Amino acid sequence: MSTPTGHGQAHDGQTHHGHGTDHGDIDWEAMAAHLEREAELRVPFVEEAVAWLRGLLLEGGCGPDTVSRLLDVGCGPGVFTVLLARGFPQAEVVAADGEPELLARVRDRAEREGVAANVTTQQAQLPDDLGELGSADLIWTSNVIHHLGDQQAALDALAQAVRPGGLLAVVERGLSPRCLPRDIGLGRPGLLSRVEAANEERFTAMREALAGHARVVEDWPAMLARAGLVPAGTRTFLTDLPAPLDTTARAHLHDRLSRARETLEEWLSDEDTRTLDALLDDEDPQGVLHRPDAFYLTATTVHAGRG
Repeated sequence: MSTPTGHGQAHDGQTHHGHGTDHGDIDWEAMAAHLEREAELRVPFVEEAVAWLRGLLLEGGCGPDTVSRLLDVGCGPGVFTVLLARGFPQAEVVAADGEPELLARVRDRAEREGVAANVTTQQAQLPDDLGELGSADLIWTSNVIHHLGDQQAALDALAQAVRPGGLLAVVERGLSPRCLPRDIGLGRPGLLSRVEAANEERFTAMREALAGHARVVEDWPAMLARAGLVPAGTRTFLTDLPAPLDTTARAHLHDRLSRARETLEEWLSDEDTRTLDALLDDEDPQGVLHRPDAFYLTATTVHAGRG
């Protein structure tokens, strides 16, 4: 079983990998590029979240500059790992993931960004290896817990690793990305709302198929409290890239819509799939690669619990 790879992947994203199942058929080179591009769009949110977490650590009597060990659980290709290392330059930052290809990207990125001295990697299969990660003053996990069958059990295990006064920061839910107007002049208006509804159905099916699936009310502060932590706060951070988008952001939107087209067909009408085909046409001026009205707007929520 491979570690869920979270960074940037909210519940809506078309990047659920079938976590908890065999990942042998995944093209990790292509997947890593997608993960990196999406995470890079959200860099400002992580910078804001790190500043917020530093403040919470100070309030709890564990000064941010005394953090000596930080865990990034389900680190993916390491975009957020590097930002955490910059925010806590005195700490050993351990990037944990089950995919060696992604861990290699973490090391390469840390070297390029000048933080290799305090970034290490650890191959870990989740949830089986949660108890092998060691303790930390700050544990960060981004859109990983929802890929584990028993979410409460995962939080319980992570809570055991939080040092006194330290924090567990869990990135989950928020608001789904929007990228186009309600009426795009193609098909029936409201396409993205229907895509979002379809993806919720797929998300539920994904959760129910996970090994050890246990349904729980997803009240994250209450779940952190149940794990033995003191809820320290919840904040939501906006990522707002207005139109017109640059080519990198447009390429990411194209990738997202392409994944939606591939994975949601059984939940969408024929008209909506035809509309997605038109949006994905590289040569069509109404396609997402060329539209002047394409934007990227999303909100990411972080829940923190104190040890």
